[in-house]
Amino acid sequence: MVDWSKLPDLAAIVALTCAFASVARRGPTSTSRHWLMGWVLIALHFAASIFESTPGFWGDFVGDIGTASLTAAGVLFMWASVPYRIERSSQLMLGSLLATNTLYVVLAGFEHPAAWALNVAAVLFGAAPLAIALGARRSFTHVLRWILVGLYCMLSVFLLAVQNRPGNGLMLGVNGVLFTVYLGCCVHVWYSYRGRGSAGSLISIVGFLGWAGVFAVGPFIDLLVPSAKFENEVWNLPKYVVAVGMILLLLEDQIEHNKYLALHDELTGLPNRRLFLDRLALSLERARRMESKAALLVVDLNHFKQVNDTLGHHAGDLLLKKVSEVFSSRVRRSDTVARTGGDEFSLILEEPTNRSNAKLVAKSLMEMLLEPLQIGDSTVQVGASIGVAVFPDDADDIESLCIAADLRMYDTKNESRDAEGDRMPVRSERPSESRGGESAGFKMAAHAPRG
Repeated sequence: MVDWSKLPDLAAIVALTCAFASVARRGPTSTSRHWLMGWVLIALHFAASIFESTPGFWGDFVGDIGTASLTAAGVLFMWASVPYRIERSSQLMLGSLLATNTLYVVLAGFEHPAAWALNVAAVLFGAAPLAIALGARRSFTHVLRWILVGLYCMLSVFLLAVQNRPGNGLMLGVNGVLFTVYLGCCVHVWYSYRGRGSAGSLISIVGFLGWAGVFAVGPFIDLLVPSAKFENEVWNLPKYVVAVGMILLLLEDQIEHNKYLALHDELTGLPNRRLFLDRLALSLERARRMESKAALLVVDLNHFKQVNDTLGHHAGDLLLKKVSEVFSSRVRRSDTVARTGGDEFSLILEEPTNRSNAKLVAKSLMEMLLEPLQIGDSTVQVGASIGVAVFPDDADDIESLCIAADLRMYDTKNESRDAEGDRMPVRSERPSESRGGESAGFKMAAHAPRG
């Protein structure tokens, strides 16, 4: 017997799943992929519900598939919100939850399951996660993991207490499993997005809480008011709320990512010129208000074009990333390092600072760039030309300060070219020709001016 009355619910979930997939495709992440797999399983659950009224073996089989898909979807939703998914013990936890949930659903699908088998499955719900957590506690532990272990240990106790009761004991057991799964989803989503306070996070948390509540409220209504009947849409409403919440979360993440790309250099992750100018304006305003100083350093890498020409553009990109790491490690967290051009970097040194300190920072940066840098299979050694300008000694506005720093940077670059004869030595050595049997590859050197 086919229950066509559930077809509209299936159509609605399929439409929401397609909408979710369309949004997720614009900015795919590991989280969105797991969410999408979960919604595909939810759609499978609704498809199975159409045919679960079929009498005999096939009806029971399809019903088991539908319930197992519903529990597996919840586990994937939880897994998507776990911040430590790469941990091996976390992957074992995922496998144990999928296995124990599926085992219990299959056993509950039998007309008269053996009590001992149900008891073993109930014990596994708590024992398996607890054993994994205890086994990995020396190498890894997390409060979210112990919350999950606590939930499943309580589920284990609940199942042992109610599942063997005559009448509705097994139904209460299955509802208890589903309640635990989706309450776990609520807790995990809350933990992952607790600091965001956005519409997407709030809707998703409330939706999962309502989804879990369905499996707790439904049995009580059947027990206290057996004559009360509710349409399927009432019980399915939390699912739609969660779907909308997740779509909003994806859109919020994509908006934040686009904002990040608009203000940061895609290659190095440093602030770009737009964000740099905003921060420079704030820095000068703060220095003006506090009657203090701020320093601007403009850094231009020497012979960057030769690096690209000799080792290729990929090596040039790796060099820029390495230089950005070197600069970021040298300055304070209150300072700003930005990539403001192809091979140009700019630094804002906040208070407390002065000309002497700014020149010391510039000198240390040049010395750090004279150290050999490992770029793939090659070692490069580059220098830099740095111009220093101090507010308000050299200029009292952004444009004038930037011009002063640029002019001093070009002065040092010209001095460097005169000292080197306007060329950079490039040396290629084969491993067999290297002294002491060392493999040198390409070595490139450029010296920064002293003083």
